[in-house]
Amino acid sequence: MKQSVGHSLLAAVVVASALPAAALAQTYPVKQIRMIVPFPPGGGVDFAARVVGKQLAERLGQQVVIDNRPGANGIVGLEILKLAPADGYTLAVASQGPLSINPSIYPKLPYDSTKDFAPISGVVNFPLLLVVHPSLPVKSVPEMIALAKSQPGKLVYGSPSIGTGGHLSAELFKLAAGVDLLHVPYRGGAQGATELLGGHVMLMFATMSSVHAYVVSGRLRAIAVTSAKRSPAVPKVPTIAESGVPGFETVQWIAMSAPRGTPKPAIERLNAEIAAGMKSPDLRERLAGQGYQPEPSSPQQLTETVKVEFARFARLIKTINLKDE
Repeated sequence: MKQSVGHSLLAAVVVASALPAAALAQTYPVKQIRMIVPFPPGGGVDFAARVVGKQLAERLGQQVVIDNRPGANGIVGLEILKLAPADGYTLAVASQGPLSINPSIYPKLPYDSTKDFAPISGVVNFPLLLVVHPSLPVKSVPEMIALAKSQPGKLVYGSPSIGTGGHLSAELFKLAAGVDLLHVPYRGGAQGATELLGGHVMLMFATMSSVHAYVVSGRLRAIAVTSAKRSPAVPKVPTIAESGVPGFETVQWIAMSAPRGTPKPAIERLNAEIAAGMKSPDLRERLAGQGYQPEPSSPQQLTETVKVEFARFARLIKTINLKDE
């Protein structure tokens, strides 16, 4: 009899402890969700966040509010995420810059991307577009390499910031092509594109969402994409690899995370809805038009991606001796 009572009490404790998680799984979310974007409006991460956030809001039945918190290559926004309540109502959409590159550049980073966040899912990956100002007398990668070699250190390229995908893609290109280019960092991809349009810099490795309209209108010239294969968004634009730099490839990615300690049922619901939402023809069409490839993943896969990319970029950063300025 005592053993039976003991078993009953134990069972009651187990059931009671499971109730909060079960209840959360059934009711989450019950209010609007804040989605931090650690970059200014108008850039590649912002575009993806708004497209995916709209789809996520429709599936969850709650408003998803985009909160742009730019600064220090994503550091400001991710520090805000780290300090936010771990209740499933504050998320962030960030690229590999803040998650996998910053740890090798900033020795006093106010967050640990492998310990302070709860990974939710991959979102998209995408190549960058190598674009030049029309005044630059080049229409192909070989012509640009020849011009750069004839004027070492004089061709100026812009980037969204130090340590971003646009910056490190250019540095990879410099190593692979054996050219010397001068770097001018800006505060976000949109500002960099504006400066390129004004002729203040001559070229840029840019997200398609920030420059595609200018390429179509002829205000900028696209000469290559950074992926191994051509992008369906710009099928006539060759890859850098096929343009005389064999083996060159760099693809950017964007993922979604929450503060560490966010309840597992909330993470699971968000992960499932992101994966399901990525099947929407309308969403896929909007993303594809700007060169984005839907790339949902499990939280475990995202954790591994962050670690693998950290190791890859750490080698490059050491090679080019890039440090916090």
